[in-house]
Amino acid sequence: MEADPLAQRLLDAWAAQRPLAPLSQTEPDFDVARAYRVTEALHRARLARGDRPIGRKIGFTNRTIWSEYGVYEPIWGFVYDRTVQFLDGPRGSHPLARLFEPRIEPEIVLHFKAPPPATRDAERGRGPADPESEILASIDWIAHGFELVQSPFPQWKFKVADTVAVNGLHGALVVGPKVPVAEIPDCARKLREFRIALARGGVVRAEGGGANVLDSPLLALAHLVEVLRGLPQFPPVADGEIVTTGTLTAALPVAPGETWSTTLSGIELPGLELELE
Repeated sequence: MEADPLAQRLLDAWAAQRPLAPLSQTEPDFDVARAYRVTEALHRARLARGDRPIGRKIGFTNRTIWSEYGVYEPIWGFVYDRTVQFLDGPRGSHPLARLFEPRIEPEIVLHFKAPPPATRDAERGRGPADPESEILASIDWIAHGFELVQSPFPQWKFKVADTVAVNGLHGALVVGPKVPVAEIPDCARKLREFRIALARGGVVRAEGGGANVLDSPLLALAHLVEVLRGLPQFPPVADGEIVTTGTLTAALPVAPGETWSTTLSGIELPGLELELE
């Protein structure tokens, strides 16, 4: 298959650790459909070098940050064995080397024991009677995690198609302790209603909650399922995959030497502490 020149441009920039102008500024008619072709080419390149996809990330599910970035719809990308770190406990560390202008996002991570149902993120009264419960039935464990997102486009200035083309701005994912769904009574409600505080050096910098991500992390997943139905070149979410569902607070810039932590209330998930190197 012929190499995609835009995908190669991105690969070259990452290899050289060189920022580049948004593709939407340099390519006429660069749109989301073209961006997904770049995503597909980048995915093939990662598979060829031995990366193993183990799930997805959903971005821009938090409507409260849309106006900050000028992106008004969710996006998604793959996560790989080389970009995901699983923690055994509530504390860990992670390097920031080779990430472009990294930011931190506290998120909810879902693990699927069975493929999620083809639910729709539809207005109440349409589609499945209880989409959250249907999705929850396909999940065996939930975790709180940090996604480290990055932008090769300087100062985080881009359009939605640019974010799609760079695999949803994914840099790395740190997944905290796994909590079985059975150990979270009334789990669907708690995922909607829980609250979270994000702190740097013990000082709270941002607050949010489950309702920020398309009203619930489960409904964020429903949105991804529906989007993938319209993108047959990509596989649907399968059993064994993880999906991280989007930032619960503002995404904040990070630097080596900082320690970030979270406190959750209203759900049986531990907070995390992450030292950045």
